[in-house]
Amino acid sequence: MPNPKKVTLQHLAAELGLSAHTVSKALRGLPGMSEETRHQVQELARRRGYRTKEQENSALFERTPLYANRSRRFLFALPSQVGLKSALHQALLESVQQRLTDAGHKVELLFVPDTLDTEQAWEEWTAKHELTYADGLFLSPNLSESLERRLIALPIPSIMLNFPPVGAGTDSVIWNIADSMHQCIRLLVAMGHQRIMYVGPTDTVRGFTVRWQAYVAALEAAGLHVDAADCLLDMDGDAEHWNRRWLETVDRVRPTAMICAVQAAVVRVYTACNAAGRRIPDDYALIALEPEPALQGIMPDVARPLLPVQATGYRAVERMLWRIANPDAPYEQILLQGELHYGATVRPPSQPTGWTVFRPLGPDSP
Repeated sequence: MPNPKKVTLQHLAAELGLSAHTVSKALRGLPGMSEETRHQVQELARRRGYRTKEQENSALFERTPLYANRSRRFLFALPSQVGLKSALHQALLESVQQRLTDAGHKVELLFVPDTLDTEQAWEEWTAKHELTYADGLFLSPNLSESLERRLIALPIPSIMLNFPPVGAGTDSVIWNIADSMHQCIRLLVAMGHQRIMYVGPTDTVRGFTVRWQAYVAALEAAGLHVDAADCLLDMDGDAEHWNRRWLETVDRVRPTAMICAVQAAVVRVYTACNAAGRRIPDDYALIALEPEPALQGIMPDVARPLLPVQATGYRAVERMLWRIANPDAPYEQILLQGELHYGATVRPPSQPTGWTVFRPLGPDSP
């Protein structure tokens, strides 16, 4: 295998059976290939130690060390109630781990309980885990705002993998979910959809609020009426109760398309459609903002924004190393933009010819 310092685009292309042009586009984040191909190229480049000229110039310009002069200890904070049950949190952790390992550092998983409601409990917990002796802290999504602020206030660098609260004294890196929402609405409106129903919570975490606000802004920009009463804005209740509420709402509002803001909404809508004998996309076009890998083989190829989760983890590590090298620079809030994948669950609205059951698709289904 070529020496990492001598690895070229041609080496990567030959190993993957691709053209050097395709490899170059993948590493520069340009469109024109599947996400699977892009991921394969980026993963091989990472393993072989290949860096583009732009990456090296950026690191030099921002005074970020390309290689570690000593191994540092970082912490990745996860809310205890979420843990590693979420594929999204797991993907963020893995990308941070990969990038830190490449740079010669290590990361430890830190589960943050939601019971640190007294100063004594907080001090005992931080001392137990030696938080102030860490070189840096990554804050994953879904931590409560009070815990976020306490963690940010520690005398160590921190990076939020989330939308930051107002006045947060820290850097943040997150995908631009508001831009993704606008892309989704524009696609549906361009197809002729006028009644687009939002399904998902709006105020439990900041990211959900951002999604709802972007939905409202995108519909208003398209000249469409927005009424929260015509949407399902919670996931409360058992499946049977929620299915009844969903059916009552869609029969009253008669939407032609739905935006599912969270994974739970995708599952609930799918279940409700199946119970009511209705079909996606024949009866409702559907776009999901966070389809989990677990749905593959159960639902069709879901239309969705391609959230740059792995790139977010990589960029967060680069920002952490940059912050350590530039402690007095102003804080930055970085939003990464992804593309929109059309999938098989969107189509122009049409008059239904009769309700048909939306059957699960197995891996061998046509």
